[in-house]
Amino acid sequence: MRRYAAETFATFAMVFTGTGAMVIDSITHGAVTHVGVALTFGMIVMAMIYAVGDISGAHMNPAVTMAFWLAGRLPARAVLPYLVSQLCGAVLASGLLRAMFGNVAHLGATLPLGSESQSFLLELLLSLMLMFVVLCVSSGPRETGIMAGIAVGGVVGLEALFAGPISGASMNPFRSLAPALVSGHFTSLWLYLLAPTLGTAIAIPCWWTTCNHPALHQSQKA
Repeated sequence: MRRYAAETFATFAMVFTGTGAMVIDSITHGAVTHVGVALTFGMIVMAMIYAVGDISGAHMNPAVTMAFWLAGRLPARAVLPYLVSQLCGAVLASGLLRAMFGNVAHLGATLPLGSESQSFLLELLLSLMLMFVVLCVSSGPRETGIMAGIAVGGVVGLEALFAGPISGASMNPFRSLAPALVSGHFTSLWLYLLAPTLGTAIAIPCWWTTCNHPALHQSQKA
């Protein structure tokens, strides 16, 4: 239960601070800025990896959890408890933000600026790149080690910086689902549920052929 509690807290912290930055930016008419929002997401992900990475792995993302399972690095029995923990943490965060600030900026819901197809492809590629890095720096189902937090948090912040204005740079189904549920704003939600899940799954063969291929390990030993 300790790792599921850690996963709940980590997801709560990520959604509360990340979408909270968007809410406060709206209330203060841009005091946080887009760069500030991107940095908030990247830094909280980094902090939670260092805080609970050794306990739960600090997935904070159902698409990441599913990809770890597909890659054979997480047992099937752990998947559902992880997803429930993440959803609870995300919804609690959005609920608290609504209680504190009201239904401002749809509580940080992700919305495409252009076409849905454009944002779908962008979210898929962002999630693919994120999961590729996660698989390369993690150990088993855990994002641990000296550089894991910096690498993963850096990718999240980087992708939010350049892609956030177009797609919202969600890369996380529950990060988008929780604000939608609590705010009642479901526009284009489907793409934020599907694209990250597909993107993280596609990252697995990319990781396998570049970083985890048996031939690569044999050549390195030679």
